[in-house]
Amino acid sequence: MEQSFRLFTIFLILGLTNLGSACANIGGFGEQPLSKIAIEKATLNLHDSASVKVCPPVIGLQGEDTQWVTVALEYPNPSADDWVGVFSPAKFNSATCPPVDDPEEQKPYICSAPIKYKYAKDSNPDYTKTGKASLKFLLINQRADFSFALFSGGLSNPKLVAVSNFISFANPKAPVYPRLAQGKSWNEMTVTWTSGYDINEAIPFVEWGIKGELRMRAPAGTLTFDRSSMCGSPARTVGWRDPGFIHTSFLKNLWPNVVYIYRMGHRLVDGSFIWSKFYSFRSSPYPGQDSLQRVIIFGDMGKGERDGSNEYSNYQPGALNTTDQIIRDLNNIDIVFHIGDLSYANGYISQWDQFTSQVEPIASTVPYMVGSGNHERDWPDSGSFYDQNDSGGECGVLAETMFYVPAENRAKFWYSTDYGMFRFCVADTEHDWREGSEQYKFIENCLASVDRQKQPWLIFLAHRVLGYSSNWWYGQEGSFEEPMGRESLQKLWQKYKVDIAFYGHVHNYERSCPIYQNQCVTSEKSHFSGTFKGTIHVVVGGAGSHLSDFSQVKPNWSIYRDYDYGFVKLTAFNHTSLLFEYKKSSDSSVHDSFTVSRDYTDVLACVHDSCEPTTAAS
Repeated sequence: MEQSFRLFTIFLILGLTNLGSACANIGGFGEQPLSKIAIEKATLNLHDSASVKVCPPVIGLQGEDTQWVTVALEYPNPSADDWVGVFSPAKFNSATCPPVDDPEEQKPYICSAPIKYKYAKDSNPDYTKTGKASLKFLLINQRADFSFALFSGGLSNPKLVAVSNFISFANPKAPVYPRLAQGKSWNEMTVTWTSGYDINEAIPFVEWGIKGELRMRAPAGTLTFDRSSMCGSPARTVGWRDPGFIHTSFLKNLWPNVVYIYRMGHRLVDGSFIWSKFYSFRSSPYPGQDSLQRVIIFGDMGKGERDGSNEYSNYQPGALNTTDQIIRDLNNIDIVFHIGDLSYANGYISQWDQFTSQVEPIASTVPYMVGSGNHERDWPDSGSFYDQNDSGGECGVLAETMFYVPAENRAKFWYSTDYGMFRFCVADTEHDWREGSEQYKFIENCLASVDRQKQPWLIFLAHRVLGYSSNWWYGQEGSFEEPMGRESLQKLWQKYKVDIAFYGHVHNYERSCPIYQNQCVTSEKSHFSGTFKGTIHVVVGGAGSHLSDFSQVKPNWSIYRDYDYGFVKLTAFNHTSLLFEYKKSSDSSVHDSFTVSRDYTDVLACVHDSCEPTTAAS
């Protein structure tokens, strides 16, 4: 933070206008665990008396895409910093390394980071005395085989001591980890999944239909990318891993509010079929439909390892709690918005499989709508608004390919989507949003085009805080916002009467009063009724990643602050009643809430800067 403040001060002195790079890492504490491993410095130190054995040799025999394995170690010269890396593909020696451009530079022995790791002493307190250990790892199907390697020398000076037998899933190419998303129309659902099948090997499709009725088949498109699509290291170097093939099918002309079942399939060239298990979802309500509609919103979740690998508890300690609380309440949830900083893979491609596996119970059941954050997009000279390296060289390619959003151009990650009585306008803060920009025009059109009689609840979402936050760094900066954040947009929020604006990036929770131009426009705090007066701004970036400190000064517009992990649930009971709840990730208890009661005539009424100064009648 101190460094960020010094950079900001320098910018002020120099009179520069683009302050973005000074604050791009406001949520950037923590280090991707795999980046701690100096894998390219690994040397060969095989020991005849050392052994690594893993069982069972074949996993997923019953069609599972996740399974526990046991690794047994023996090493006569143990030390506390010995560790075991999981590699996939299993063969990881220099033969798999890309060519070296400099003839004087030698290939490293290992040029790919492991997909996860554990210290040998984990769960084995006597390891340094006995040289024997047993470790449990949870593996997911990632289209390739696995091996386990024992290293001495710690993470910074790894020496390869022994390598295990190879193991594999029964069908490593199987279709896995479906992600639902709203299509470009309210009655369309998209299904995106990952497999190891190229279109030359098998034809992808989704078999689907109303529960209890005949099912039909919808074709799927296929995307992938290679190392050259990455913008830099580690995504292009030690973090590279073949992403497999990403398939998306469009299920169209859905009946509203109907339960559909589906499964992903691949028709092989010999005419046989490979199937996933069955899943189900409930289709979207008709726009404007008056029914119970429930929305989950959060940012900056990341991932955790259920087997304790990678020391992820130090980087995204709340991720699994948030995921599990949402899964527990899934019968009472209709749609989810994850507004940026999705996996925190930061250029380690294998982690996207881990993330999609983690959220599969949610994303396979309800639309999982995502936004673009700095850890997905930012890279110097790549066209991102911020010239930082937060994406680890991914420069948006992974997020744009792994998840579908109903954008006209997924490289420009802004879009609108309707769900019953809600209109959601999702911005992309990693591209220019200022007045006159392409995105600004989209935002205004999204807000202006909604029929508030049918869809009274108008929601704005973005990753960085374009509204209000009393985060420590924003407090030092002085205006409690992303530099240039709300200057161009606040008149749009007011003019089109945006009910609530949500942000991530700052890893905590904060709710403002209904506010316009830095001023609270009502003294109400827990129930808002009557004429719209101003937009409520909510920071909900505490879904998983290391927490962000608040400023010591609490502005008068800050109604509630919480330095903890959590997420928001919106419940629209009908066209006039909305419930907002902030829930803790630890136990799903409600720690902040308010209600909104508003009629259509209240939305029509003019308040400051919300109506045109003149009309045709005048």
